[in-house]
Amino acid sequence: MDKIWLEKSYPPNVPFEIDPDKYSSLVDMFTKYCGIYAPRSAFINMGAEISYRDLEIQAKAFAAYLQHDLGLVKGDKFAIMVPNTLQYPIALFGALMAGLTVVNVNPLYTARELEHQLKDSGTKAILIIENFAHTLEQVIDNTPVEHVILTSLGDRLGGFKGLLVNCVVKYIKKMVPAFNLKNTIKFNHVISKGMTLSFSPVQLCGEDLAFLQYTGGTTGVSKGAMLTHRNMIANLQQAKSAIKPVLEEGKELVVTALPLYHIFALTANCLTFITLGGTNLLITNPRDMPGFVKELAKYKFTVTTGVNTLFNGLLNTPGFSELDFSHLKISLGGGMAVQRPVAEKWEQLTKTRLIEGYGLTECCPLVTICPYNQKQYSGSIGLPASSTNIRIIREDGSEADIGESGEMWVQGPQVMKGYYNRIEATEEVLKDGWLATGDIAIMDENGFFKIVDRKKDMIIVSGFNVYPNEIEEVVMMHDGILEAAAIGVPHESCGETVKIFVVLKDKNVTDKELIEHCRENLTNYKVPKLVEFRDELPKTNVGKILRRELR
Repeated sequence: MDKIWLEKSYPPNVPFEIDPDKYSSLVDMFTKYCGIYAPRSAFINMGAEISYRDLEIQAKAFAAYLQHDLGLVKGDKFAIMVPNTLQYPIALFGALMAGLTVVNVNPLYTARELEHQLKDSGTKAILIIENFAHTLEQVIDNTPVEHVILTSLGDRLGGFKGLLVNCVVKYIKKMVPAFNLKNTIKFNHVISKGMTLSFSPVQLCGEDLAFLQYTGGTTGVSKGAMLTHRNMIANLQQAKSAIKPVLEEGKELVVTALPLYHIFALTANCLTFITLGGTNLLITNPRDMPGFVKELAKYKFTVTTGVNTLFNGLLNTPGFSELDFSHLKISLGGGMAVQRPVAEKWEQLTKTRLIEGYGLTECCPLVTICPYNQKQYSGSIGLPASSTNIRIIREDGSEADIGESGEMWVQGPQVMKGYYNRIEATEEVLKDGWLATGDIAIMDENGFFKIVDRKKDMIIVSGFNVYPNEIEEVVMMHDGILEAAAIGVPHESCGETVKIFVVLKDKNVTDKELIEHCRENLTNYKVPKLVEFRDELPKTNVGKILRRELR
């Protein structure tokens, strides 16, 4: 990539450090590090471990089965609809080795959402956990899916433990609704049969599609972001270069509570730590916070990633404060704004900085990240990742001045190829090699960026722009609040007024008390006029609060 220095968009003297063509493909990268770190544990789940050597062997067996018994060929779409279990990385790298394009699917999707994604992507085969097979049953006849590989939660835990977990999940906890899918194939059969088959290596290059990663994008229906092998290789190197100075190869254990089917954990945890010879501790159900904390107590974890609600949830879970944080080096927050009260409590308890990064699916996802050695929470999303240019664009299309807000545009080797089969949607966001993110940001005089909010979430009160992130952060400063979200609601004279939704930690807190608290910290037009108490707030699969549902 040519060196493009933009006076208003990139800090001076920052080198383009990464080579997006360092590996010919993710498969090239994967096999290289499986050889280097062969005996080390690559993934741990529910006490079961898989080494890099065994991961490569089983992934190759999975690939061989896809090629021979299912007849899948390079470029075919393969969906993975499982939570964080050992089956995920086996299937992920197996599908990539077979030259397929991976379509990550949220297991919690409704039938409507699943049908849309499978049809839109043209998925030919799917790996699905049996807990959600009933959802697939409702729509499979309306999709191009020809093959269904079925797995149970404990399939790769081994021996009696795996059998016990599967029995408890199915017959005691009754977590597997009845379903009737024809001609399904068991995951363990795929591996055992694949071991007897000959794998045929597939010639891949950087421009081949690695993932169709679905996202709502800046507007409209869920779309498949086309992420190439080169895009992903670039971004994992960008992530690695930002944190590597404090990490040791072959010695790190990263807590992976965010689902691997989400782009954040896929790149930051799975792919990046493969190149570091790290171990991913897979948490299957992070919503079970007591169980999550109990699992953390067993390991000397060195890195953790998450979203604000995850960190906040852990801080409010009994037993978390008693954990051993002496080995923890980095905590990385993304997906939504990390709020100051949460960051400060996290740092006070763990004695490690909670650094914030910013990204989006269309960028694999990393765009900016705070320096690993920052002294304390700054509210900034940091500096551009290596090989990344950023512009802040006013509504009239001109570049904003330092300190002035505008839409963030991104240029770099991690920017997607486009939206799958959606030319118009692609043209709306890709402009002469730049991605218009739909996020409102500012850049300070030192080149650090801060997200003000998303364009569509902005509240306009009497002509003044009000950003929900700011309101939510002030509300969270109140000791009696567990979670908060702010939206704009129609108002006869002001156009819009601010409404907040809150989950209480202290049930004695009143709406008047909260409004007064906000009045002490915000100018008048930003102060919420309406308060609604909720037992919980709607969230995405990774814990990001859904303002659109509240609206």
